[in-house]
Amino acid sequence: MDRRRNLLCLILALLLSVSSSSAQSYLGVNYGEVADNLPSPDATARLLKTTTISKVRLYGVDANFIRAMAGSKISLVIGASNGDIPSLATDPSAASRWISANVLAFPDSQISTISVGNEVLELGDASLASQLLPAMQNLCNAAVAAGGAAAGLKITTVNTMAVLSQSDPPSSGAFHPDLNSNLQQIVAFLQKTNSPFMINPYPYFAYQSDPRPETLAFCLFQPNAGRLDAVSKITYMNMFDAQLDAVKSALGRLGFPGTEIVVAETGWPYRGDSSEAGANLENAKAYTTNLISHLRSQVGTPLMPGKSVDTYLFALYDEDLKPGPTSERSFGLFHPDLTPTYDVGLMSGGTSIAPSTTPPQSGNSSNSPTSNMWCVPKNDVSDPELQSALDYACGQKVVDCGPIQPGGACYEPNTLRSHAAFAMNQLYQVAGRNSWNCDFSQSAVLTSTNPSYSSCVYPGGQ
Repeated sequence: MDRRRNLLCLILALLLSVSSSSAQSYLGVNYGEVADNLPSPDATARLLKTTTISKVRLYGVDANFIRAMAGSKISLVIGASNGDIPSLATDPSAASRWISANVLAFPDSQISTISVGNEVLELGDASLASQLLPAMQNLCNAAVAAGGAAAGLKITTVNTMAVLSQSDPPSSGAFHPDLNSNLQQIVAFLQKTNSPFMINPYPYFAYQSDPRPETLAFCLFQPNAGRLDAVSKITYMNMFDAQLDAVKSALGRLGFPGTEIVVAETGWPYRGDSSEAGANLENAKAYTTNLISHLRSQVGTPLMPGKSVDTYLFALYDEDLKPGPTSERSFGLFHPDLTPTYDVGLMSGGTSIAPSTTPPQSGNSSNSPTSNMWCVPKNDVSDPELQSALDYACGQKVVDCGPIQPGGACYEPNTLRSHAAFAMNQLYQVAGRNSWNCDFSQSAVLTSTNPSYSSCVYPGGQ
């Protein structure tokens, strides 16, 4: 019977992926509750319904919140705790009871995924790690047996970047050898059931270990010289893409290059202790704004192009009861009074101007807004720099890159330089027409010569 149910689980997962994968959005948020000052579940649900967030990840099962989300189009990831794993792994009836109590009890809420445990493989508990896959299999079987919407649940687990022994350069990505046996079986299950491999990339922690200005720009999606992967010959323009492609490479080495990757957590703290480099409001806003813009651009990563990886921002609120440094309690996008910690354009219909690519230079009279000027690439700019500027500019909500799309007035000539020039000028014009708005990591220059041609009109300062 178990074998038949496993087969049914795989078939239903495959059918579901064919019918619904194209409709899924990519922007989610983590709803942690290690706090004593959170708004009510109903208030949180109302807040979420006014944003562009389409997914919420819980670390457990909050019945009141799940009920409050009933009837919304926001999908939910719920969690089975690490403490649940032993019983779920050894007792199929426990898995059936778990599905009944935590999924079937909420028929009007869109529960899409169950995350079994959290960062289990990194705990160093061999016994618990060995029970992770059986728990996932039993929950899958129980969901299939329950039928209806439950049969289409994705069953997965969440990992940190610590499961990788190597991640730089991205092409060298590999899992720790002592985890390979467990991961081989777990990822095989994920691929067969069309469930994602969930990972927590944090460029913030990469910057902590290498706090140079050029590393900060690389981590914040700001224009930079890029980092060449000498093996793949790919120049990476941001740490987020580099980390995800390292995971992609590791999955390929394990034998599962087609497994979907989902970002379960990523974020940047808006404050920290004096020893925590880069933990401040300006950097948090820059990272989150530029990450969202990068996702909205649908560019993807060099190894996963043309589609944004589903990404859950960390986190909806601060969690004031968390131990550790100040940064651990300072990731919240919203305050308990439901006001934004900083504006990143998450509210429905909301807009936010992207942060400047470089700060103003005080005492320089040339930094005042200029008239009848256009921003274009310098003559000696490399293709990676042009691509970085193009991605950055078109990723901003205030920039209209429609004219350089196929059929647009500025699509021809279809060259990287021409498209980048149009996009860079668009951002320069709407961001204030200051000299620092036409910097793009020193790859752009202002000109008084109008670059418009034929029916392609470059907006210019008046």
